[in-house]
Amino acid sequence: MIPQPATMATSDSVFVLDASCAISASHDAEPAGALLAQRLRTACGLPAPVTTTPGASIDIRIDSALAAEHYAVSVGTDGVVVRAGDAAGALHGAQTLLQLLPPDVHRSAPIGRTAWTLPCVEIVDGPRMRWRGVMLDVARHFFAPREIRRLIDLLAMHKLNVLHLHLTDDQGWRVQIDKHPALTEIGGWRPRSQVGHRTAGVFDARPHGGFYSRDDLREIVAYAELRGVLVVPEVDLPGHVGAAVAAYPELGIPGRAPAEVPGGWGISSHVLNMRESTVAFCCDVLDELVDIFPSEVIGIGSDECPTEPWQNDPESVARAAELGLGSVAELQGWFVSRLEAHLAGLGRRAMGWEEVLDGPPSRADTLVTVWRGSRAVARAAEAGHDVVSAADTSVYLDYRQSDGADEPIPIGTIVDADTVLAFDPMPDGLTDEAAQHVLGGQANLWTENVDDPRMVDFYAFPRVCALAEALWRGPGDPDEFAPRLDAHLERLRAAGVEFRPLEGPAPWQRRPDAQGSPKSLAQRQAELNRLIDTGHTPITME
Repeated sequence: MIPQPATMATSDSVFVLDASCAISASHDAEPAGALLAQRLRTACGLPAPVTTTPGASIDIRIDSALAAEHYAVSVGTDGVVVRAGDAAGALHGAQTLLQLLPPDVHRSAPIGRTAWTLPCVEIVDGPRMRWRGVMLDVARHFFAPREIRRLIDLLAMHKLNVLHLHLTDDQGWRVQIDKHPALTEIGGWRPRSQVGHRTAGVFDARPHGGFYSRDDLREIVAYAELRGVLVVPEVDLPGHVGAAVAAYPELGIPGRAPAEVPGGWGISSHVLNMRESTVAFCCDVLDELVDIFPSEVIGIGSDECPTEPWQNDPESVARAAELGLGSVAELQGWFVSRLEAHLAGLGRRAMGWEEVLDGPPSRADTLVTVWRGSRAVARAAEAGHDVVSAADTSVYLDYRQSDGADEPIPIGTIVDADTVLAFDPMPDGLTDEAAQHVLGGQANLWTENVDDPRMVDFYAFPRVCALAEALWRGPGDPDEFAPRLDAHLERLRAAGVEFRPLEGPAPWQRRPDAQGSPKSLAQRQAELNRLIDTGHTPITME
């Protein structure tokens, strides 16, 4: 099983599921009962009626004696009992039952299996980390709502509980904002895209675009909630805003607005100006996000924002002086503080990448997502911020998976399944107080080079399987994990996931036409240390 339960005892007996099998679920456990019934009906062809009356052959109940997200499963020859600390725990218990069934339970229709059996087993289980997530960048390449819902199903299958959607960037604005429609009408598409790593300088001539309506996103949120997955939105501000400034040039540095949504990768000189009207515009965006997403935290990005455009702009220099700031670079901290305060007034709190710590102190309740490693995690936690670790040399899913010549568009360091399995969000040496602030971790799938759903599968799996194991149980042993992963791949095949084969990419998963930019671990670590020490973000793309 993946992730492996904390304790599990099995016997040689089985429970046979047949047409008489029914499911009973208490009120808070109803989503778990519905999920299990849907699988039994769809893949097994069983009626699987669901009732709230206790005592059915599969009985799912909430038990206040268990902690949040914890569950216990007992399978006997005469039935199944699932007890859970809350609705999330009940869903985890249901996913465990599905993994105890043959892999074909993940198919979309029955294929003729005549017997469905569960091994008799006693399981008691619960997660190590509270935040177990995946970030999907839908700004660089857009993925239709059905693909997002499919990814949610796969995250829930692995007991991951957060989907962080990176909704905006230089290359596209993907969330409908009623008050400012040009953000999607203009910012939602670009006339061309870079092919391969930015240093190659190669572009296609193919327009790319798409956006999510407010109702699309409400549907995604509701779908995820039924599966125990929290959807966290992010709009990236005040850098990575080329698409927004192309739509509304008055948001940018005077005279610097792009003529079209940029199609090149990297860090752009397109940043927001610091006028009050621009702050108000961004607050309008946050108001609409809060109306759509119930998430306690709302992402505001705040990463990789170069300060040179402000330093070279007389209006920005004057604005910094007017605000009494010590330098023009402090405009970012001032801007972030305005968005943090606005979200606080709406009863939410900000989530920002770790660059929010590079300027004046952020609000204590701002959640910091760290990508530069354990040193930066410790820095944020010791400053009293809740932290999610997304260390790029451990869990960046756009990074290459081997040093083979057949890896498509190889960039970054090698991040294979074993590397992900070794991921530990908790740095060594933290005080107990600081350790309480480390909520967990997430993998980030940036999509500059991931241009269709098949390649999402390739880059995400099986590494997401290793991520689930590491965040649920803790860093794992590759030799112990490997046979469980081999068995688990049959489930992914049944679910239609086009994962990267363990022996290397299939021919159609390769990209010999696109240049990469691989780095050694030592090279990348030196870059990360320099970024932490200097806090300076260079411009790498115009």
